[in-house]
Amino acid sequence: MSLLNINYLNIVYKVKGKKIKAVKDLSLNIESEDSVGIVGESGSGKSTFAMSILSLLPKEITEITGDIIFDGTDLLKIDEERLRQIKWKEIAYVFQKSMNSLSPVHKIGLQMNDIYKIHEANATDKDTKERILELFNLVNLSKGVYNLYPHELSGGMIQRVSIALSLLHYPRLLILDEATTALDVVTQGQILEEIMELEEKLKLTRIMITHDVSVVSLTCKKVAVMYAGYLLESGYVEDVFSLPKHPYTRELLNSYPSLTGERNRLKGIPGSFPDLSVVHRGCIFADRCKDSMDICFVREPKTVEISNDWKVACHLVGGEYNG
Repeated sequence: MSLLNINYLNIVYKVKGKKIKAVKDLSLNIESEDSVGIVGESGSGKSTFAMSILSLLPKEITEITGDIIFDGTDLLKIDEERLRQIKWKEIAYVFQKSMNSLSPVHKIGLQMNDIYKIHEANATDKDTKERILELFNLVNLSKGVYNLYPHELSGGMIQRVSIALSLLHYPRLLILDEATTALDVVTQGQILEEIMELEEKLKLTRIMITHDVSVVSLTCKKVAVMYAGYLLESGYVEDVFSLPKHPYTRELLNSYPSLTGERNRLKGIPGSFPDLSVVHRGCIFADRCKDSMDICFVREPKTVEISNDWKVACHLVGGEYNG
């Protein structure tokens, strides 16, 4: 059953007289209890896309068109009050460097208590503390953390607090934006395992924004590959990562080390990121693509479905280019 349906989403930043096209005609369907990893280089529009779901982008400089339909409700067409009821209760977000968002002069329990009561004003202190301690147990934190200050916790513990905060109201959709990037590899692995366990217990649907394809490979069912605001390839991880169809997906995978198989030299992607404030003809990746053809520079490729929800936007796929 579809929980989140994105249709032809376009996001433009209006800055210093320029229009920067951060997301272009993005369409993506996320099923209930899916786990979807959004990968791509910095500037690909991953965080912009994710933040648009909860209208977290600055309204004065942002223009958004398209549909963001959550459980039958178009989030771009509802008023602030209705959106406020959905934020954090039905859709929650763990931000990049969210460990820096906690007040350094207030204890963890007091901060979480205040945040919980924004949506549950009639909850008693006793009930609120019970909910917080229940969440601490779920994310493997001791009860003693309730009475500690942020500076008394390790980075991994603070990240667990951030995840517990996002789960205060048991949301249906959880968005994690580079939520484990600042942690050491061991702690990162532990937290990712705990997140997957939480999905099973709470029937969560998860969107994970990351640069690290290995994180997506190990923890997500599906993947969406973004580049310069475009969704170039999407599908089940086992399909896309085993036999990538888009040249950009292949280049992205070649830039990461493999822990199995032969040792190969890592390869960066040649060329530079495009200027998103100018109009581009053809495929957005054509200038950096080793397989580009004449048609790639003049005609934008259509998105074609190969099989089993596996979609690719490339002239080399689907028979659109006939030589």
